[in-house]
Amino acid sequence: MEPLPTNSEVRLTVTKCLRTITSSRDSKDLIAALQRVHSYLDEGAQEGPVSAAQRAEFRTAHYTTTLQVLVRNIQADWWHQLPAAQRSELWDSLFLKGPPDQALLVLMDAIGELRVTSNLDHLVSITEKFLQDGRLTELLWSYCLETAPSDSPQLRETLLGRISALPDITANKLHPNNRPLFLPQQYYPLLATAVLTALERTCKALRDGRDCSLTFVAQTLGKVCIQGHRDVVMAVLAPRLSVCTRSDMVWQRVCWKLLENVPQRWMESTLTGLVLAVTGPDALGRIIGNLVLTNKKAQFVITHKLLLLQYKYETQVLRIILGYLAADRDRRPLLIQVLQSVSRAWANSSAVKHTPLEQQLYVTKALLLSLSLLKDLELQELRSELLQCMLGGMQSHLDSSVERIRRIGMVVGECLSSRMDISGTKLKFEYNQDEETRELLSLMIPITCNEAEPEPRNETDSPQETSEAAPSTQTESSQNKSGSQPSKTDPESDLDSDDELTPYDMSGDQEISQASPPRYLRDCLEILISSEDPVRVELSLRAAENLVRRNAFVAKEISVQMSKVLLHLEDKYSVNGFLSLRQTTMVALTVTDPVTVAQYLTTEFYSLNYSLRQRLDILEVLVLAAQELSRPATDKRDLSICNAASAESTPYPGDNPIHWRQVVENRIQSKTKRISKGPTKPAAKATPNRWAPVAGHFFFPLLRNYDKPQVTFDLLGSDNLVLGRLIHTLALFMHLAANAPVAPQMGCALLDFVWTVRYHTDQMVRRGVLFAVCSVFLSMPSQNLLVDLSDQLFETRTWLADVAEGDPDADCRSLAMQSLVLLDKSLKKQLQDPH
Repeated sequence: MEPLPTNSEVRLTVTKCLRTITSSRDSKDLIAALQRVHSYLDEGAQEGPVSAAQRAEFRTAHYTTTLQVLVRNIQADWWHQLPAAQRSELWDSLFLKGPPDQALLVLMDAIGELRVTSNLDHLVSITEKFLQDGRLTELLWSYCLETAPSDSPQLRETLLGRISALPDITANKLHPNNRPLFLPQQYYPLLATAVLTALERTCKALRDGRDCSLTFVAQTLGKVCIQGHRDVVMAVLAPRLSVCTRSDMVWQRVCWKLLENVPQRWMESTLTGLVLAVTGPDALGRIIGNLVLTNKKAQFVITHKLLLLQYKYETQVLRIILGYLAADRDRRPLLIQVLQSVSRAWANSSAVKHTPLEQQLYVTKALLLSLSLLKDLELQELRSELLQCMLGGMQSHLDSSVERIRRIGMVVGECLSSRMDISGTKLKFEYNQDEETRELLSLMIPITCNEAEPEPRNETDSPQETSEAAPSTQTESSQNKSGSQPSKTDPESDLDSDDELTPYDMSGDQEISQASPPRYLRDCLEILISSEDPVRVELSLRAAENLVRRNAFVAKEISVQMSKVLLHLEDKYSVNGFLSLRQTTMVALTVTDPVTVAQYLTTEFYSLNYSLRQRLDILEVLVLAAQELSRPATDKRDLSICNAASAESTPYPGDNPIHWRQVVENRIQSKTKRISKGPTKPAAKATPNRWAPVAGHFFFPLLRNYDKPQVTFDLLGSDNLVLGRLIHTLALFMHLAANAPVAPQMGCALLDFVWTVRYHTDQMVRRGVLFAVCSVFLSMPSQNLLVDLSDQLFETRTWLADVAEGDPDADCRSLAMQSLVLLDKSLKKQLQDPH
């Protein structure tokens, strides 16, 4: 009789063993069947009843079926009767000695199907042992050697899903009794370590002349990264790969091949995680090589998406990306391409208006870093394009009403002009430097070391720095000694020495001026109009506010004339605090004679031949005057002056006759017992509201001619800064007029005005509109909101919801949310208590 083929013999033997496991109750037969199945996995025995071909046939065709039968019979009586040691040796080891990919799939399916019982706990323990024994490494290595059975794309996708989502599968089934090893914080570093081990074995195999495939490892890495675990995995992979590729070309080629085999749909997540995890551009270049030249997806991510579409990363990420492009001759054309695209994006006027400020700052950093990495020859080729970018972009930024955007334009203009050296001249702007501008300016300074390695560098640099600092200190001290030596040896210096004389304290001295400040308001006005003496003009400015507030009757007679003089007054003599002195005086005039001065200022706001600065001054004066009028009138100013004068004339506290009375009163109060104590302070004295009667004179004239453009003033056109400030001013008037009789009319008029500019392109104007809406909802009574604005509330609510969700400016979104909350609160209050 001819012997059976290998596959038939293995099939018959395995079928007989599985039938015994399923149906037999004899423990001896069951143990013999398990031992027979176990013999197909015993790789140590080279000679015996089972040949290598039979073992390979079992692993390929029967191993998965065997494990599935074992799982289905885990509830059998014989399984529970097995001793723990024998069960671990014969039953558990079958999951830990065979092909790891098949075992993992069976274990994951079983965990998902079984109920929460002791049998499930046993399978979970086997899975935990599977991970602890390094079976994940063996799984990846088997695919590197291509010894794993040829599988279908569907089966490989299933295996990738089980590997990458193992914490999710176990958490869904075992919650809240999940094992610590299955948590993402422990599992994914373990998986990353398995990937590193597989790569290390691959490098060793390549040195030995064996071929390996990194396709499955790359797919596993990409799958884990796309599921949101790239930070944890790359935190383990990137430092190790950076060290291994520093001096080993085999490691570099393995890393290049690994990233080339990452599927396109997972390339972005993998590459982004790697860029965020590496320490510098050199490390990135060693790990990915010239991947941006061979892979279009990688090129799009590196040169476009991480620079122009996303702006949540730190400046170090920009340094790594642009430094990587500049480090190799083949990649430098991409750096020039990046500079061109970034410069166009920065100079786009529409982007300046409609993109968030954070994104504009991110693009600005990318532009300056790219510019600092260019060589002089490359810069000459791009000179005309960069010059056009500088002119157009600066104009767009300087036209913005947001101060930070204007500063960005100034900084970039200075950096571009200094880098291109236009006709030997450099632009220079006046702006207040803060941390943001200093960071932008520092981007133009090239960094000598591309890769940050703080540990070894700190130990070697600190002695050098101290050694360099020591000679300089010594030279300075020697110079000081040499410079002071002649003074000690000079005999005349000893004779004329004044060291023994004590200096006289002159800290409280004041400079005596020949001119005296004016004592009458009309004299002050006359000096401001006709005098050419800088001292007299300064003294008049400093005395003007006090004179206006002390002489209200005279101030009302000349309020308009003096306001006109101050509005047109120029700082010809560079007086310290000129703008503040002029403004406080105009505020005092407006508070003293609110109706007349307000009518004059609101009329002049729309008049011809005024600069934007003067129109903004008018709005500031009106706002400050309105705030002062809305506060209760007190005589604290006069009281403080009288107290100061009496303090100067009273040198000793004992001369004060009230002093001993206060001491006696305090003693009496401390020894007096009271059952109940009333208010210790008198109630606040009621004072009339000075703002409510005049609010309309401030508010309504400013709404009169806003839609009539003039030669030098186009409020709804190019003068966005003044429009935004006007809306803020009107909104503040509305807020101060809360509970005033004119508040409902002001609210309706203000809402009608801002409704026409609610979709304005300038974010400063949109902020003013939303601030105005908030002030209307805060100041108008709830019943008036429902009666007077019932037709507009639904549309306003819809618009506010759209702004809160999609406006590019964060402040606009916040104001829209606040407006929605205020509107809901007012409507709810009115509906609950209509009376």
